[in-house]
Amino acid sequence: MAFPQARTTGLMSRHPATRVLLAAALLCGGTAAAEEPQASRQAVSPTIVSPPTLPGGSPPEAGDASLSPECRVPGSQLYTLAKLAAVKAALKDKRPVRVLAIGGTSALGASATYPVKLENALERSLPDVDVVMEARGLQGEVAGGAAERLRGMVAEVEPDLVIWQVGTHDALARVDVDAFADALDETVKWIKSHDIDVVLVDPLYTASLADDAYYSSIVRSVREVAAREQVPLVLRYEALRYLAGRTDKGEGHMLGRQFRLNELGLRCLAEHVTRAITLSLLQPDATGTVPGKATPAPVTRPADR
Repeated sequence: MAFPQARTTGLMSRHPATRVLLAAALLCGGTAAAEEPQASRQAVSPTIVSPPTLPGGSPPEAGDASLSPECRVPGSQLYTLAKLAAVKAALKDKRPVRVLAIGGTSALGASATYPVKLENALERSLPDVDVVMEARGLQGEVAGGAAERLRGMVAEVEPDLVIWQVGTHDALARVDVDAFADALDETVKWIKSHDIDVVLVDPLYTASLADDAYYSSIVRSVREVAAREQVPLVLRYEALRYLAGRTDKGEGHMLGRQFRLNELGLRCLAEHVTRAITLSLLQPDATGTVPGKATPAPVTRPADR
């Protein structure tokens, strides 16, 4: 099966200063946010367990208390959930759960420890379960490139679950939005056709790109694919936007003047992904039996906060 190859605009090679600016932007925190999403594709909303933020006048939704204090985000701004049939089957058969983590970078620091932290977090969350983690992220890899490599990785690892951090590198490379969405959608379908579960993680939030319509369109595309293909999604963009706006910077909290939001996101990522997986495993096998449904948290403008 051929996967669509993502196209780039050439902007990054023609303007080095733009490349530096965009790369630096991912290390910045802030409280601004991006524009309201547009319904460019028809999507079916996945089930979400936690209630959405209450309407005006009601108390705001509390952060998920199962997370570390510095990582607490309300469920409606952290994940959308869907069934994980392959992982459930592994648990039922009492065999190790094989996980393939792709996307992200291979850089030193918090990102390098993410696979180990994720494996440990999953094993704590799923007692008596052996999680076998295989990380195959390449620095700067876009969705089209990952799609081409994926068939070989799946044949080698034989995973029950693929966790895919996707979209950030595509946005920095200014990949054509439609090509990105098509590559992601085709790849998710291919993974599912082999009875393998998928969890998507959408792009990083950064105040420097919060008003960039192109960046917002990449974030929106990931959410639309997750909803359409009914796979769990970790709302990393929305979660980091929420953490950037938190005011409870007292003892035990990591936010401060010298703090880099991107580092916090990497520190919290294992917890956030684990929470989405754990709650997705609680989704009923029968369709339509969960009373409440919600769409993914929207990418909002600063005025909407």
